[in-house]
Amino acid sequence: MLNLSQNGCSVWVASSSEGLLTPTAVALGKFDGVHLGHQRVIQPVLHPGSDLSVASSPQSKENQLTNQEYIYSTVVTFDPHPQEFFTGQPRTLLTPLDEKVQQLRSLGVEQLVLLPFDKELSALTPEEFVEKILVQQLRCQRISIGEDFCFGEKRSGTAKDLQLLAAKHNIPVTIVPLQTYTGDSPTQSNCVSTTPTQDARISTSLIRQTLEHGDIENANLLLGRPYSLLGDVVQGQQLGRTIGFPTANLQLPKEKFLPRQGVYAVRVFTLGETSDAAPSENLGVMNIGNRPTVNGTSSSVEVHLFDWSGDLYSKKLAVQLVKFLRPEQKFPSLEALKTQIQLDCVVAREVLSA
Repeated sequence: MLNLSQNGCSVWVASSSEGLLTPTAVALGKFDGVHLGHQRVIQPVLHPGSDLSVASSPQSKENQLTNQEYIYSTVVTFDPHPQEFFTGQPRTLLTPLDEKVQQLRSLGVEQLVLLPFDKELSALTPEEFVEKILVQQLRCQRISIGEDFCFGEKRSGTAKDLQLLAAKHNIPVTIVPLQTYTGDSPTQSNCVSTTPTQDARISTSLIRQTLEHGDIENANLLLGRPYSLLGDVVQGQQLGRTIGFPTANLQLPKEKFLPRQGVYAVRVFTLGETSDAAPSENLGVMNIGNRPTVNGTSSSVEVHLFDWSGDLYSKKLAVQLVKFLRPEQKFPSLEALKTQIQLDCVVAREVLSA
């Protein structure tokens, strides 16, 4: 069990029954991305009046306890991702664990439970899943799921099945309608489309698709926040400083999903400098790619900050993607590359000041 806390606010991350905080109000799902649709599923298990920007600490419940047991707002998901388990292939994620915890904390979630998705768990019948996991281990008092939720052996259990099975244990289940995207805001509908601007269902796969195309504006609307890359600054080849554009080389979690290769306008925040200080914000451009002009062979993520001087090595940065500017390309010379980066910076400043 991990206690990941920041500014006095904690999200308890449990991967075994010994570490669980119970009883629980549970939102069930995969929740990769913690997008607007996921947020609607999580909302019913939060405490009434929860400050959606801060999660309360599980250590400070004494003042809230009366004659009844405190119920912990809990998100239950699977590790590894079920698709990774069944295919045997590593799956990249919109929100690796530390990022997911950060997003859940901001919503007011107190606990994240990672169910180990293995042969034993995947073989449970829907009835066994409810009895062993939800009733016995989690001491569940209420449940929230999306209407497309499936569970149990071969995904044989539906949302309605869960509602009926849980009712036998007097556990109410909220089934949240699918959220759709109409171009500027989510709505509730069963309409499914292939483009984000035509009543498409908000989903992790749709967000991945928009990011693959460099459609950052729509991806950010579907997420309800800017798509971000969180990583540590490590030493690179230091070629940028030779042409007047020093860059911070970002080391990301290996499972982090990367958007389309190319150049982006970004907002950059330096994290973790002091426990009570707000992250400092800078503007800049970011390149994702292989750096073909200098015969690069491996993919890298490099950020150039405007009007910045100082040492970023070993700092943790959060890079918010604002707009895709252009695909990566090979230039005939470093001078041509320098000229293009100067143009990229001009365009990025205009985008970021708009």
